[in-house]
Amino acid sequence: MTTEASPVQSLCPPAPEEVVGVISDTHGLLRPEALEALQGVGHILHAGDIGDPAHLDALARVAPLTAIRGNIDRSPWAEDLPRTVSLTIHGLNIYMIHDRKDLQVDPEAQCRNVVISGHSHKPSIEEIGSLLWLNPGAAGPRRFRLPITLAFLWAENGRPRAMIHELPV
Repeated sequence: MTTEASPVQSLCPPAPEEVVGVISDTHGLLRPEALEALQGVGHILHAGDIGDPAHLDALARVAPLTAIRGNIDRSPWAEDLPRTVSLTIHGLNIYMIHDRKDLQVDPEAQCRNVVISGHSHKPSIEEIGSLLWLNPGAAGPRRFRLPITLAFLWAENGRPRAMIHELPV
């Protein structure tokens, strides 16, 4: 399953090093298929519910990594992880929070053009106004009969674009 941000437009991701890999809800299971899919990306974002600090090390060996804490990340190792993060990568102004329902800021007022969240395990891409809302789904244990997914994010003609990638598990 691949879901594109704009079904009427043919998306053409740029060179892999200009693509951001987005993963969430690994829940202690970092699948080899996820590591393989992320090979070559320029940066990885983990939107929380990591479950095992060793997975952060494994992801950081693939590409520079930015991770936030999810609701299951309660052990002492997770205390240094922020609950939210704002960053700019490849011209994308990103705000990342684990649970979209906890959002208490106006991303547009902060000049963000991408909001990344996880938590629901439901992969989705929504364009609302000038914002791209991206949930990469869950790449860890299967839950709720949902697919096992991650996402790719990039800038195209100054606009954020994303694609959901189902892992072959």
